[in-house]
Amino acid sequence: MHYKQQQLEDQLRALCDDLDEYLEDTYGAEYHLRPNRQPRGTTSSNQYDGLFATAPAFTLGYGSEHGKGYVVEISICTFDWIEPKRRKEMFDDAFAYVNAILPHYFPDRALSIVHDGNVMKIVGDFSLGDV
Repeated sequence: MHYKQQQLEDQLRALCDDLDEYLEDTYGAEYHLRPNRQPRGTTSSNQYDGLFATAPAFTLGYGSEHGKGYVVEISICTFDWIEPKRRKEMFDDAFAYVNAILPHYFPDRALSIVHDGNVMKIVGDFSLGDV
């Protein structure tokens, strides 16, 4: 992988880690963890502990009106029932948070967050410049 692509992916990972921390602070105590899920802060990565797991995933955007971009995946790691209205509130809150922090992580890029079907996706200029 080219180092500029790696930098981009590292920035996306940092954004998702920030989102994970926000969601844990806001909603982390509301539900029980799955039995195989470690408590928050007890593993080397917040992807593997706590109530939430967040990750960027590139998509070519076939069939999407927004085209290619990075889907921000959010998993809620519980077997507890979550009311659909509450789940929507969490995801709407996550969308607003990503919208607010996106310029911090990518100040020199024309990126935006959009709803693409039932997922949130970061779209815009992912060019690597001169490689």
